[in-house]
Amino acid sequence: MSLDKELQKITADSDDTKRLVDKLFKVWLKDNQEVWILVHIEVQSQYDTSFNERMFIYHYRTFDLYRKPVISLAILGDEREKWRPSTYNYQLGGCTLKLEFPIIKLLDYQKQWAELEKNLNPFAMMIMAHLKTKAIVSNLKEREQWKWYLIRSLYDKGYSKLAIVKLFKFIDAMMTLPPLLQQSLNQKVITYEEEKTMALISPFELMAEERGLEKGLQQRIEQEKEFIIRLIQKKLGKINDDLKMQIKALNVDDLENLAENLFEMKSLDDLQQWLTNF
Repeated sequence: MSLDKELQKITADSDDTKRLVDKLFKVWLKDNQEVWILVHIEVQSQYDTSFNERMFIYHYRTFDLYRKPVISLAILGDEREKWRPSTYNYQLGGCTLKLEFPIIKLLDYQKQWAELEKNLNPFAMMIMAHLKTKAIVSNLKEREQWKWYLIRSLYDKGYSKLAIVKLFKFIDAMMTLPPLLQQSLNQKVITYEEEKTMALISPFELMAEERGLEKGLQQRIEQEKEFIIRLIQKKLGKINDDLKMQIKALNVDDLENLAENLFEMKSLDDLQQWLTNF
């Protein structure tokens, strides 16, 4: 049983800029004992020294407000192999306080990819989407290929219509693509359903309005250019207006070529050289 209202009371004064994705559940153990499980999903990629402390604060707040046994579990989605916070403690004046909590490090599942592919649990699909999103940053065509692979797997694994749509939305939101690549992927979804004669409403159709794909081709191209510029600045640093103008002058094929070559660029000088020689 989800306890969203109770969770809001616990985290009411937390800093929104550092908020985790949290969930509070009420469960009953095999011996009929009622237990509250507080799940924290760490989505920040940067090292956070206050994470252990927040785990303790939410733990004791839950117990203080509701006087129920609490299990605090941390799911870590960062890329730091050695960052595995699992304890909060201090000692002072003969007083000792210590909280140990279990963690799940999603990065560890990279070595279990074959097992994830065979696993029918929807959570396995979510982990695969997370791992590929983290692993593929610049090569957008490769990301589109993996996104399509995972979406196609939803059908092949025999999930229900509702499960397919929900997992599709999760994968779609996580593995973001520039508009033109997204449009290409959506067409693959539609064609695949037609070939399989599946009695499903295409997730693409369900999400067409919110994705704004009814807008004209020119607008989608402009969106893709802005997406590429943001990607370049994230990888190489802030670019000046002159470079932006050169990028915006590229046609669709040139943009895709730039996206493919961006993975190998190490500096803005590499970008300038590519634009000069292209």
